[in-house]
Amino acid sequence: MKATTINQATFSTSWRTYLDLCKPKVVSLIMFTVVIGMFLSVPYMVPLQPLFFGTMGIGLAAASAAAFNHYLDRNADARMGRTQGRPLPTGQLDGNHVILFASVMAVLSMAILIVFVNPLTALLTFCSLIGYAVIYTVYLKHATPQNIVIGGAAGAAPPVLGWCAVTGTIDPHALLLFLIIFVWTPPHFWALAVAKQKEYAKVDIPMLPVTHGADFTRLHIVFYTILLLIVTLLPYLTHMSGLIYLFGAMVLNTIFMYYAILLFRTRDDRIAMKTFGYSIIYLMCLFAILLIDHYVY
Repeated sequence: MKATTINQATFSTSWRTYLDLCKPKVVSLIMFTVVIGMFLSVPYMVPLQPLFFGTMGIGLAAASAAAFNHYLDRNADARMGRTQGRPLPTGQLDGNHVILFASVMAVLSMAILIVFVNPLTALLTFCSLIGYAVIYTVYLKHATPQNIVIGGAAGAAPPVLGWCAVTGTIDPHALLLFLIIFVWTPPHFWALAVAKQKEYAKVDIPMLPVTHGADFTRLHIVFYTILLLIVTLLPYLTHMSGLIYLFGAMVLNTIFMYYAILLFRTRDDRIAMKTFGYSIIYLMCLFAILLIDHYVY
């Protein structure tokens, strides 16, 4: 009986550890934008095959990229308070097992997308995986303080992937969704980087607050938040969405601008974390309003 209890506890710990490798909170936000992209691509219900298999394939690819990121960042993670508890720094998993786990998910994702969705979605998803797991994590992250700006292209791809999974094409309106996330990424991540500036400096990662200072970064958060406000007007101006979206976007942008200006004026790391937290809520709400407007307008 005791041995059975121990085995059950070990199994529970094991699957939860592997789940942690997949960065479930990050992947959940990614998949939310994927599904919104799917529904925005058609004026009616999304066909079940691309909805189910597209979500599964893209989700596996996102989880695979997250696991590869864990492996490639394992040394820096061990030295940062925010990431010391991850499975590799704590020794809960072996690096070879992580590579195998990530590789299996990557292969499965490509097989599902090629067979059950379409080759273009598979290709774009693969490029996004490589963009984040290799180009950003291995090179850009350590090469330039503009790492999050350039690398944001991989993180902005999910709604395009969802759109493409349903239609098999890259639509200009899908690219508007890409642009919104691309411009949202710097103020979102720089807010966290301001709060964790000392940790990034300790591991020699040239985030903008480390190379140019926190005040310079706070100013750029304000600039990018203004740019985000302008970019989020484009769905309305191009007749992709209507007044419901316009009103919701303006409310969300007003709150985001409030946080950005407050962060610039107070220079308080607690405000930086609140700004970071709101930015996640902002993106979820913005895409939810896009979906509501799509079916109501």
